[in-house]
Amino acid sequence: MLTDPRVEYEQRLRRWRDRVAAYDRRHLIVSNARLAAVATIALLLWLAFFRGTVSPWWVVAGVAGFVALVVFHARVLQRLERSARGVRLYERGLERLSGRWAGSGRGGESFVEGHPYARDLDLFGRGSLFELLNSARTEAGEATLADWLRAGADLAEVIARQRAVDELRTGLDFREDVAILTDEGDVSRTGAIATWSALEPLAVPSHVPVLFAACTIVTLLMGVLASYGVIPWSFVLGLVLIGAAVVHRWRQALRIVAERIGQPAVDLTVLGELMVRIETESVGAPRLLALQAALTTEGVTASRAIARLTQLVSWRESSMHNLLFMPITTALLVPDQLALAINRWHRTYGPHVVEWLRVVGELEAFSALAMYAYENPRDPFPVFVPNGPLFRAEALGHPLLTDAVSVRNDVCLDGGGVQVIVISGSNMSGKSTLLRSVGVNVVLALAGAPVRAARLSLSRLVLGATLRIDDSLQAGHSRFFAEILRIRDIVDAARGPVPLLFLLDEILHGTNSYDRRIGAEAIVRALVGAGAIGLVTTHDLALTELPARLGVAGTNMHFQDRIDDAKMVFDYRMRPGVVEHSNALALMKAVGLDV
Repeated sequence: MLTDPRVEYEQRLRRWRDRVAAYDRRHLIVSNARLAAVATIALLLWLAFFRGTVSPWWVVAGVAGFVALVVFHARVLQRLERSARGVRLYERGLERLSGRWAGSGRGGESFVEGHPYARDLDLFGRGSLFELLNSARTEAGEATLADWLRAGADLAEVIARQRAVDELRTGLDFREDVAILTDEGDVSRTGAIATWSALEPLAVPSHVPVLFAACTIVTLLMGVLASYGVIPWSFVLGLVLIGAAVVHRWRQALRIVAERIGQPAVDLTVLGELMVRIETESVGAPRLLALQAALTTEGVTASRAIARLTQLVSWRESSMHNLLFMPITTALLVPDQLALAINRWHRTYGPHVVEWLRVVGELEAFSALAMYAYENPRDPFPVFVPNGPLFRAEALGHPLLTDAVSVRNDVCLDGGGVQVIVISGSNMSGKSTLLRSVGVNVVLALAGAPVRAARLSLSRLVLGATLRIDDSLQAGHSRFFAEILRIRDIVDAARGPVPLLFLLDEILHGTNSYDRRIGAEAIVRALVGAGAIGLVTTHDLALTELPARLGVAGTNMHFQDRIDDAKMVFDYRMRPGVVEHSNALALMKAVGLDV
């Protein structure tokens, strides 16, 4: 059952803030207790070793109490940090709901380069679609989400994503847990875990583990015999030294194995918690079930495998740093045996870590789209038709605009009917925004997300756009030359296997009216002839004659404006026909130009 997003977020934010306050108080109490424990230990040391009035065992008890406080304090700090992440999660959610999110998140600027229409549609960067959607905390999650926005999938995959997003839409607790856990460690594709898993495990001959085990068993047996007085302890000591010399070569190599697992072990602990949360979530959508299935290797779940590795690393650390038991564990080669076990784990499960990170990335991408679906409950999933081209939208809006400023319009493009809409209108009347609304909603639809419309039916489409084209000093290209190069690529794409939806803003406005009219007609005819559909905006009213020459394949629409009290007023409503006047001179006068 869907709840009101704002009410739900405010309730959860209050709960997380209450937890932060509670753990802050606990943190202060424990910090003071640690200081008191240190003072008490110092007093006990003085009484035990300088005055001799208390037993040294009281010092041991004090140290044990201090260690317990340190462990407890670490857990308090971890929970405090997780609570703070919960606060940030819902503060960011409320910013999105209020329309104050632009610039406060990661915009994915690195994903723009090389993409044919990402700049045109504001897919990445500050105030972009990616920033609005991006709740991912890992590199894998951001890359997966960006891939889904950059390239549409086939219809079967898109529909499968829709089912997964729709299921996760109501899973607020699950999405909250994933967001908080992924923000805790570096579980990215190029992080410590991925780097460590890609390393080649140590090649250990089969006789080496047997040799280590034999040395351990013999030493242990000799120690038992020495404890009963059967043999002298000097014999055991000599045996330990001989064993150390025998395994010395491999001990050096195993030390490298242990050093490699340092930071990855910390992040693997976080990844293990994530795996437990993913594996135990009850899901029904096929794509989510497939992600859960990918976390099982030869009957062993990822969480169980990671827990085993974490245990091995913990045991080895204890065996190396516990001053009381270190001489015994070293003599019995316990750290070396555990290093061998870590190396075996690396060989068995290391290659699967990349797959586990892929699962995390996809799950974060699904969670991001589900978050958008939850926060925009009136936005429906689009309906896909197998045959196209088709784009039929009712009350289409732009997802980056709030409802308070967004004006919605109907747009219908059909390969069997109107293929081209030529849109005329004044400056700032809404032509470019409409083109972006169409393009961005196609991107959302093909990613598997809901769309900003009352209803949207479409076929699978590829996009081509010329909304934001700049000249290039480095390449020696004027804006006009850059535009015709882009249009050439769009015409080439129209000849591909997937129907094209083109969005041509102020087509060829960098040349004279005569060349523009002839060139624009030739371009649009080529696109229509290739089976493409699309929209063309223009200031040149001569281009509005184009639909008449295209017959039923083209139509004219326009945006209009009016002047009230010497101010330009726009209603951003698209109407049939050709615009009847221009506002260029009025705008010049409004800024003080004498025209």
